Amino acid sequence: MAALFRLRGRCALAAAALALAVTAGGCGGDDFSLPEWDAPGQNARVGDIMIRYAHVAEPRGEPWQPGDDVPAYVWIYNKGGKADRLVGASTPNAASVDVVNSDGRPLADGVDLPANELVELEPSKSHLVLRDVREVIRGGDFMEFTMRFERAGSITFNIQSQIPAYDESPSPTY
Repeated sequence: MAALFRLRGRCALAAAALALAVTAGGCGGDDFSLPEWDAPGQNARVGDIMIRYAHVAEPRGEPWQPGDDVPAYVWIYNKGGKADRLVGASTPNAASVDVVNSDGRPLADGVDLPANELVELEPSKSHLVLRDVREVIRGGDFMEFTMRFERAGSITFNIQSQIPAYDESPSPTY
């Protein structure tokens, strides 16, 4: 009888170890690991290019108005063995989308994406600018967006205008 309990215990231990191995085996892989915080934006992938946190900058105070130039930000990870380049972007909601440097001047050749590296298109760095937006853009609005890469090709997906972060409400007075 004691041998039966030992056998059951060993089988249960083996089953638990197998379940843990299968579960842990699904972690990691070849995907680019992301921070543990809830970052704004949309994710997409085309070829070896992983697009992370693509979003339109939050409106300041009022919504973005027709005619405004609106910044957009994204992280791009090239997980391939060869360099690529972001050569352009477009959206039906703007006359054009420029890839610009940190001073806001257009980069005619786009942005280099070295192999196995992350490139952050963020404020005070190279980023995207939607020129002459065609309609009001409020925080939380989505729009179709296409990004074009030299090697990987194009991908169209929806991006969101970041929802404004407001100051904390004052504490109530009684």
